[in-house]
Amino acid sequence: MAKKQFKAESKRLLDMMINSIYTHKEIFLREIISNSSDALDKLCYKSLTEDGVSVSREDLFIKVTIDKENRIIKVSDNGIGMTAEELEKNLGTIARSGSLHFKNDMEKKEDIDIIGQFGVGFYSAFMVADKVTVITKAYGEDVANCWESDGADGYTIMQTAKEGTGTDIYMKLKDDSEDERYSDYLETYMLRGLIKKYSDYIRYPIKMDIEKSRKIEKPDSENPEYEKYIEEETVNSMIPIWQRSKDEVTEEELNRFYKDKYFDTKDPALTIRADVEGNFSYKALLYVPSSTPMGYYTKEYKKGLELYSSGVMIMDSCEDIIPEHFRFVKGVVDSQDLSLNISREMLQHDRQLGAIRNNIEKKIKQELKKLLTNDPENYEKFWQSFGLQLKYGIVSDYGAHRELLKDLLLYYTSGEKKLVTLERYVETMPEEQKFIYYACGETVNKIDNLPQTEPLKDKGYSILYMTDEVDEFVINMLGEIDGKQFKSVNDKDLGIESEEEKNDTQMKQEENQVMLDYLRDSLDGKVTAVRLSGKLKSHPVCLTTDGEVSLEMEKYFATIPGDHPDIKAQRVLEINPAHKAFYMLQDMWQLDKDKCAKLGKLLYSQALLIADISLENPAEYTDLFWELI
Repeated sequence: MAKKQFKAESKRLLDMMINSIYTHKEIFLREIISNSSDALDKLCYKSLTEDGVSVSREDLFIKVTIDKENRIIKVSDNGIGMTAEELEKNLGTIARSGSLHFKNDMEKKEDIDIIGQFGVGFYSAFMVADKVTVITKAYGEDVANCWESDGADGYTIMQTAKEGTGTDIYMKLKDDSEDERYSDYLETYMLRGLIKKYSDYIRYPIKMDIEKSRKIEKPDSENPEYEKYIEEETVNSMIPIWQRSKDEVTEEELNRFYKDKYFDTKDPALTIRADVEGNFSYKALLYVPSSTPMGYYTKEYKKGLELYSSGVMIMDSCEDIIPEHFRFVKGVVDSQDLSLNISREMLQHDRQLGAIRNNIEKKIKQELKKLLTNDPENYEKFWQSFGLQLKYGIVSDYGAHRELLKDLLLYYTSGEKKLVTLERYVETMPEEQKFIYYACGETVNKIDNLPQTEPLKDKGYSILYMTDEVDEFVINMLGEIDGKQFKSVNDKDLGIESEEEKNDTQMKQEENQVMLDYLRDSLDGKVTAVRLSGKLKSHPVCLTTDGEVSLEMEKYFATIPGDHPDIKAQRVLEINPAHKAFYMLQDMWQLDKDKCAKLGKLLYSQALLIADISLENPAEYTDLFWELI
């Protein structure tokens, strides 16, 4: 019996596969079990298409056996088996997939799905084994054959004896090293866990011999005695919950699956199911958590959905199939239409993947909109947890997702004093109102006390209160809603003054321009202008800005690590010309310009406090206050 050599390119591929392609050695069991599942599929198909082939699907199974003494893991199936010629073709040439060849030869390729498309999964066994033996007997054949190899050095094929059709794969594990404990794979709990993790939904029973304990019945004995025994047990569930119809699954079962799988103590806020057929097909079971997971808004949080194909888990966290703005969604996607690369651990970015991603995105949006419409109370709870994520989605990718997400946004309004959609805000605007007004600040209460909001409230106009740092960026991306432009309460012109009022303010500005410029200069570059305001009512001053950078934007960039010297707001001190503070300024301007400057500094400090900006020198402010008093 002469040893045959792999081709040179096959040797290189085997070495690369063992050391590079697979990132986790534990997937070897998944690959071997997938091959066994393929063999069972082939026999089922043969029984449907050829006369004289009688197979009952209920009799088909996969068996995983552990021999600790000899360090051997055995995976057996009673599938179609292989002839000597097929062994040569399928295992003698790496990357030639018998499964793929079989699938291409079928008349109706869509009637069966085969995982092993690239023909290298079998060789993942060499990541953990230094010797692999395959004993197989093809259906309808009298002779069995044995393929054996200890890796890249080559392989042998010879006739042998075997009862029944099918394939037995023996993997003799490597010795333990400082870097790897291969002996762990000889533990029943370990293999059982790997089957549950990767192959739980293979559609054939995967059996193992499980050691159990039972009480020995002895009527006269006071101390109970126990004995160990071995019982064969099916360790995979075979039918995933997402493959069952809606009528077959209760809400309680769906919630239990979510809590068990994602280690949550609370029921999900929303469960989304999808069953799509057509140019691409997939099933999905998605969940929106009821609260923000720990560390969600950090770089360490990992998004992604579990990806399955033909009952085999391909990736436990596929990031490419869920958009970033819906990264909070958990769940599984199962499709037969995805192209997989040779390792099955990375997806090719192909048309099917993009189509599924887009479809999932639309489905999530649809279900969230439905929740908002039908159950606003629970949607508000969702918003408290993940509203910030939707806002980030608006500003990401240069606003590419704003049309998708804008009608999911909620903001507190001064008019209704509750969270409302932008659509609702526009619908309830008075007919004469030209703009969507908004104000930014740390809290709703602080925003509500801003002097700039007074004239709008007096007009009966509602104001959107925005408390997140990202809000102004969201507004910039949205631009308008139903033809209505956004306008900040800090804008120089709120669009509510009459021409007569504007002219009166402008006239007072011109009359006092020299004093106002003097106050600006005395503030040593802290403001770019001091001007009289027509939007102040009971308050003496407020702080606004010129240009595109607002006070809230300046605060935001100040929290980001690194230097941002150019991202500063052009501050403007606005003074109420109808307030007694202005009359005091005029009086001091005539009597003592130095005191006028000090009063200007005092008013600027008060404007900072109103804008919720810390004073650089609180002690100086206090001294100045008492000096002027």
